[in-house]
Amino acid sequence: MTNETAIFAAGCFWGVEYVFRRVPGVQDVEVGYTGGISPNPTYQEVCSHTTGHAEAVRLTFDPSRVSFDQLLDVFWAMHDATQVNRQGPDVGDQYRSAVFTLSAEQRAQAEASKDRAQARSSRPIATEIVAAGTFYPAEDYHQAYYEKNGHEPYCHVVPVRTLEELGLIPAKA
Repeated sequence: MTNETAIFAAGCFWGVEYVFRRVPGVQDVEVGYTGGISPNPTYQEVCSHTTGHAEAVRLTFDPSRVSFDQLLDVFWAMHDATQVNRQGPDVGDQYRSAVFTLSAEQRAQAEASKDRAQARSSRPIATEIVAAGTFYPAEDYHQAYYEKNGHEPYCHVVPVRTLEELGLIPAKA
């Protein structure tokens, strides 16, 4: 079976990357920018709120080991999808919640998954589900940030331990 690609935005891309790297079947995770109007944006430009880009992750995954629906389950669990343009301590449109779909099938799955998430929530889900545009990889120092810097995410509302306890990612040895 051929690997597939998925693109998610759920706040600070360092934490999103950290979580998805731990999902069995995810082959690669790259952080970057998408959903905006400026070509080849830099981190500083994205943080200036003038590009319209979100901090996002592009996953390569093996669908025989993990499905797009399972990745959506991790996505909904890792952040507060009811927050508009923020996650935890991070505020700005680059921290918005979004699923950038790469096919009609992904869009249908994302919409159905969002409906299920909304049924479990007492507040409106703010997550955008939009067709993916160009994904611009972030600067090298952002890639595998927590692996390079030796600590766990601090920038997400849902602690990694909770995701482990829910069985969405394996516990660290």
